[in-house]
Amino acid sequence: MIKGKDIKEKDLKDLDDICDECRKKDESVSQNLILTGFKICKSCRVSKTIFPI
Repeated sequence: MIKGKDIKEKDLKDLDDICDECRKKDESVSQNLILTGFKICKSCRVSKTIFPI
């Protein structure tokens, strides 16, 4: 059984605003996490859209 405290700590760790691609801190990371489900910043999202390799 998972306790509520463990879930809250994990959720806070996911909302740390650090991009998974470039490791820079940006507020667009949490916005993209909500919109797309990926922890990437605005510039990495644009580059992934233009060059989807």
